[in-house]
Amino acid sequence: MKLKIEMVHDIVCSWCPIGYRNIQKAIDNLAIKVDFYFLPFELNPEMAEEGELISSYFKRIQGWTAETLFDYQSSLVKTAMAAGVIIDFSKRTHYFSTRNAHKLMHWAECFDKQIIVNERLIEAYFKYGLDISSSNVLLDIAEEVGLDRANSKAALSSKKIEQEVELKIKRQKAFKIRSVPNFILNDDILISGSNSVEFFEGILSKFVGETALKQNIAI
Repeated sequence: MKLKIEMVHDIVCSWCPIGYRNIQKAIDNLAIKVDFYFLPFELNPEMAEEGELISSYFKRIQGWTAETLFDYQSSLVKTAMAAGVIIDFSKRTHYFSTRNAHKLMHWAECFDKQIIVNERLIEAYFKYGLDISSSNVLLDIAEEVGLDRANSKAALSSKKIEQEVELKIKRQKAFKIRSVPNFILNDDILISGSNSVEFFEGILSKFVGETALKQNIAI
C-alpha cells in the first residue's frame, strides 16, 4: 500500500522545513512507500516585490523588540539544526513573496522533481538567504535539477500554471488551515505542525495499519 501525503507549506516559513525533514525521517524509519506532494500556502500574499526585513516584519506584526527576536531566532536555529536544517540569519534577512516559488514547485511536480526542488529552495533561502521571489534565482534552481530553463521561465508566466496553483490553494483552503506546516494523508486526514520524528512515526504507523486493516476487511 502506498500512502499519499500532501504538505501544505510556504517557502519562507521557518517551521516548514523542520516539519518536512522530520516527517521524511519518519517515513524512512518506517520504510513505508509514499507519494509526497506539496500544496501552496502564502503567509504574506501581499508582500512587496523587494520583500521586507525580518526584523521590521516582527516589529510591525508582533511588536517584538530586537532582543525578543534574537532569543526567538537563537532557539529556532537550534531546533532547525536538530532536524538537519541550516538557518543562517546573517544571510537570511528578509521575507519575500513566494508565489513564483510555488509556481516552480508545481511545474517541477510535472516531472516528479518536487522533492528535489523543495530541498534546493530550503537551502537557497534558509542557508544562503537568496531572494526566492527572483526569477533568476528560481530558474537557476530549475536548471540545477535538470529542468529546461526556457520552459521553466515560460511556466512562471503561464496563465495555465497560475490557474493550477490557484486550484491547489483552493484545495488547502477547504481544510480551513490558518498556519503551516500541515500534512494531508490520503486526501482527508489532517496533521498540523512541525512535529517530532517520533510523533510522525506514531501517526503514520497507526494510519498505515488502520488503512491496511480496512482494505483487508473490504476484500
